[in-house]
Amino acid sequence: MGGSVLVSGAGVAGLALASWLDRGGWAVTVVERAPGLRAGGQAVDIRGVALEVAERMGVLAEVADLRTRARGMSVLDGQGNELMRTTESTFSAGRLDGEDVEVLREDLTRILHAHVGERVQYLFGDSVTGLAPYEDGVKVTFERAAAREFDLVVGADGLHSRVRDLAFGPEGEYLDPLGIRLAVYSAENFLGLEDWQVWLRDGDAGYGIYPVRGNTELRVTLGWPGSPRDPGHRNVARQKELAAEAMAGLGWETPRLLAEMAKAPDFYCDLMARIRMDGWSRGRTVLLGDAGYCASPLSGQGTSLALVGAYVLAQELGRADHPVAFARYEERMRPFVELNQALATENPGGPASEESVERAKNAISLDG
Repeated sequence: MGGSVLVSGAGVAGLALASWLDRGGWAVTVVERAPGLRAGGQAVDIRGVALEVAERMGVLAEVADLRTRARGMSVLDGQGNELMRTTESTFSAGRLDGEDVEVLREDLTRILHAHVGERVQYLFGDSVTGLAPYEDGVKVTFERAAAREFDLVVGADGLHSRVRDLAFGPEGEYLDPLGIRLAVYSAENFLGLEDWQVWLRDGDAGYGIYPVRGNTELRVTLGWPGSPRDPGHRNVARQKELAAEAMAGLGWETPRLLAEMAKAPDFYCDLMARIRMDGWSRGRTVLLGDAGYCASPLSGQGTSLALVGAYVLAQELGRADHPVAFARYEERMRPFVELNQALATENPGGPASEESVERAKNAISLDG
């Protein structure tokens, strides 16, 4: 097929799609609001059929070399008393003897970016402001760059997708909030953790801590009740205040963790939510990953959905013109998406069962 494509978003979904489309002969432009690849973020999982996608892309070995290391985890009560410990699994990565790979999000995007062809163009520090479809393409206006025309537009720009807003309508029509707000940031390993995770919870508030970068650094994930009415996801100062308020009643090392949070430059916070839509394409615009079918970090499957979705969409665009390709992409992906979205709510307050994860992570054929 071939043609020109704008991909909005330089995260896992957008970079994976750019790589596959470039290999298929498409002229690809990627626009990303951030000034470069985004740093920070939690560890993410590549599971089941997504491992095969990574293998076909030629990145699996490199990703596996950078996987997180964990010997096990401890679970503490609100004052730091150990309730249980295990060397069989962790809340973030699942079973430690499995084939699934957990890797820092920033490491994965860096690897994907390195494997994108040199012909792909990037517009960092910019965003889409308007979409004007016409018979043979879409005229796109940007916040900074001059307007351009593309054969296709792909929204791979996350839970708060600008492309989705422009092409399908306001976020509120598709947002399925899960009642939890999550924050992630980095800190020095002042706890001296060595390949060991710690999870603390008291009531509805709690956090997880795990060491990365050869045990030199911690990634901290905070969770507490939240709703769409809370301050916007870009109001960092207010989000830090809300996080500190939610964690204030917890003991153990909580005061030190909050002090580290106050100065963390990579603090990220957002509502845990799913995106539910009747259709992922409209004309020449299509949605990919969290923009169209976010399963939330509570599912543990957002990254796998992004990788598999990018592969399937590129595969179908290589087989047929966009109306047929978009329909086939959705037909193949929707059952896979629904099983994985269900993982987020199967066991409120904890991970889904191993059986459900095993079923969901393999519920699609890459050669369909």
